[in-house]
Amino acid sequence: MGESEPHPTPARPRNRRSRALTGVGYALIVAGAGVLAYVGFELYGTTWLAQRAQDRAVEATQRAWSTEGPRSASREDRELARDVVALVRVPALGREYVVPAYRGTDDDTLARGFGIFDSSPGPGEVGNFALGGHRITQGEPLRGMPSLEAGDIVVVESRDATYRYVLDTDGDSRTVGTDATWVTDTDPVDPATGQPVSEAFGSTRLLTLVTCAEIFHSDDRLVAFGHLVKRDP
Repeated sequence: MGESEPHPTPARPRNRRSRALTGVGYALIVAGAGVLAYVGFELYGTTWLAQRAQDRAVEATQRAWSTEGPRSASREDRELARDVVALVRVPALGREYVVPAYRGTDDDTLARGFGIFDSSPGPGEVGNFALGGHRITQGEPLRGMPSLEAGDIVVVESRDATYRYVLDTDGDSRTVGTDATWVTDTDPVDPATGQPVSEAFGSTRLLTLVTCAEIFHSDDRLVAFGHLVKRDP
């Protein structure tokens, strides 16, 4: 009998463990990309969308308030301006800076612009007109809070009048915890001195700005106090 022909070497089965690791790797890459996309949207997407919505609300409010009567404005303008209490301008944060302010400080309201604390009076009235705003995401109206200085002007425009407040403290000079609710009281009393803010700054018509102390998650808040210096019809 002749020599038998050699049998071909069988193909080695693909390593299952290697395939599994490859699949896990792909899954991690996809998950990582998803996380980056989500973070990017939260940091930039929400701000872009919120600022566009706030700009529309500002423009509609200006048109609605400039007409002779509420019925003279378009239906769309009346709808967008319906809940706006004031338009807030801070020249130190930019010549074009203007943000709508609404009653309430829940997440939905803060996404629309400034939130006015429930205990606050109306603009220009006796008491503490306290405003809260995001420092990052959702339009981030107070991102530049640390750059504010005592002497900077905050202009609060309502349908009937324009009120000019001057800051008595720097934007980064006072940090408090989230439990420091005294800063939004009608006449805040500084626990460090025991003195009412109205006495310290010589006015019972106050302004308070409140935002996060850090760009990202923070349990502390930056607070700046001011008082009314002028009212223009």
